[in-house]
This record gives sequence, structure tokens and C-alpha cells, in this order.
Amino acid sequence: MRIGVPKEIKTLEHRVGLVPSSVKELASRGHEVLIETGAGKAINFTDRDYEEAGAKIASDAKQVFESSEMIIKVKEPQPQECKMLREDQILFTYLHLAADPEQAKGLKDSGCIAIAYETVTGPHGHGLPLLEPMSEIAGRLSVQVGATYLQKHLGGTGRLIGGVPGVKPAEVLIIGGGVSGFHAAQMATGLGANVTILERSNPRMRFLDEHFHGRANIVYSNIDVLERYAKKSDLIIGAVLIPGASAPKLIRKDMLSTMIPGTVFVDIAIDQGGCAETSKPTTHDNPTFIIDNVVHYCVANMPGAVPLTSALALNHSVLPYALRLADEGWKAALKSDPNFRNGLNVCKGQITHSAVAQALGMDYTAQPAALAA
Repeated sequence: MRIGVPKEIKTLEHRVGLVPSSVKELASRGHEVLIETGAGKAINFTDRDYEEAGAKIASDAKQVFESSEMIIKVKEPQPQECKMLREDQILFTYLHLAADPEQAKGLKDSGCIAIAYETVTGPHGHGLPLLEPMSEIAGRLSVQVGATYLQKHLGGTGRLIGGVPGVKPAEVLIIGGGVSGFHAAQMATGLGANVTILERSNPRMRFLDEHFHGRANIVYSNIDVLERYAKKSDLIIGAVLIPGASAPKLIRKDMLSTMIPGTVFVDIAIDQGGCAETSKPTTHDNPTFIIDNVVHYCVANMPGAVPLTSALALNHSVLPYALRLADEGWKAALKSDPNFRNGLNVCKGQITHSAVAQALGMDYTAQPAALAA
């Protein structure tokens, strides 16, 4: 199979779809890999590194899209990239379509087969193996950036996250105890903050309680609890996720006026629309905005801040799936594995993931029916 990797063009996105070691694995199986020149330059992977791994170098994105049967990316295709996609071409990347009707329309119009990393499920339908590495990084980063924006000159309360002897540490509220919330809690407790995790799954609460052994408070989440804890928190991290669907708006606008002036809110769920009514996507070059004295950090590609770590971690998870698509073809690979098939979001003009279709208000075609067609 001919596989293409264009350079990422989203604002300040420096990750790359395939690193040289992944290219070498694909090339060793007889697949052709075409890399846009400079695609890995920002994280110190040169064109020569890719050539030595067995890739060919393309002069621009147009050549990559025109010459490839499968496109492997990191972030969702931008409008100009959607226009370069064609019928029957495979797109394998993060899509986050629930909050992006324009992209969904572009993918439908192209006739491509769009497989989203974030909705591929693990064994027995549990877990999201291609989202987890980025959730881990976003969770850890959320505390790092949250601690930074707590500084007074950046709009925060002026409280040191870990405190000092005689002065209490920051109060950190984490909404959601999944992968990103768990890793946020690990970082926050490690820095000495007072951490509370709000969660609704009883099995997950038991896991969190056993893991943290009192180093974090595990509290069942409801509206009343969220309102009470939000009022006394210095840093709030939104870490909720409903696979494929829009994030629920748990932080209402009227709650902001009840919070401590300078509270920092980091919305990890912004890729799926955000979990606050006041959230809107931001970028690494302009990451925050303030509403009612609450600092909002809503960068839609948080792991892009540490692109070397992120690209390597993502490739470790994506490569086995990319090999199956290349070796078997997309139909055979998805037919044989219902968990992999859950990644199919758009197929030849049809929305094939029910949560995505519901979020967008578009017609839904079941994945088996799309595959049969």
C-alpha cells in the first residue's frame, strides 16, 4: 500500500503522523511511504532520517495526497486538506467530529474512508487505546499549565500549587476520573496540592480510592457537589469524555461568578466541544482568555506542546493498527475486528458512528451496512 504523511498545518502543531521507526516497520513489509518534506523537522526528524528508514520525500502536501492510498496524520484535516482527499482514500487520524460539522461535511463530500483514533475501542469494547496516550499527556500537562497560570501576573489567584510550610497548597478539582483525570491527579498530588476527583462510576471510584490511598479525595459527582467544590478551588480541570459525542456542559456560566477570582480552568475536553458553557477553542500562541475573573485554558491540541513525547507515544499505539490497514486493506481489517471498526466515523459520504451522527444532527449508517456497501 502507498501511505502518505503530510506535514501538520494546524496552528503550532509540530507532531508528525509517522516517526522514522514506524516508517521502517511499514517499509519492511513492502509498503511505500511518502513523507512531505520537513514533516518531522520541528521534533528533529530530518528528511534524511526518513529516507534511511525507507521513505520517499514529497515536495508538498498535494503530492502526498495525490499519490497515497492511505493518509496518516495526527490532527483532523484542515479545510484545504479535506479538499485534497478523494473517494476510497483512507484517512487515519484524530477527527473529533462531534464539535466540527464543517469537517464532517468536508469528509462526507470527499467520499473518503475516515477512521478516527479517538473512537477505536480496546478489547471487549473497553478503553480507547489510540486516545489514551494523548489523554495521559493532556492530563499531566493540565496541571503543569494550570500551575503556571495560577501565577498572579498571568491572571491566577497567586497561590503556589504545592504551598510552603505554614501556607496551604492549592485546591485542585478534577472533573472526571478517567485516563486524563487520573494522570492529572497523579501530577497534582505529586506536587503537593489538595486534590479532589469527581467521578460517577462506582467501579472507577473504587479504583481511584485504592490507588491514591487518601492522597486525593474521591467524591461522587452531581450538580450540588460540583457547585460546592468549584467555589473553593484554585485550579479546576475538566476531564470528562463521552467517546465520539460532545462533552456535557457541566460548568455553567453563572457558576463563574461564585468562584475565587483568579481561578484557573483547564478544559481537556475542548476537542469534543468543552465541558463549560464558556469554553471556546484556543491555540498555543494565545492559550487563555478570562471571563468573570476565571482564567480559561482551552487549547485544542494540548499534547502538541510536547510534540516529541507526543509523537513517539502516539506512534507506539497507532503502528499496530496502521500495519493492519496496510497489510489487509481497510475492509478486511475492520470486518475482522469490531473494536477497530468502532473507529470508522465516515465512509464514502456516510456518517458511520452513532454518537457522532447524534452530536451533529446528521443521518447515521451502521458500520456493518457501510462495510457491506
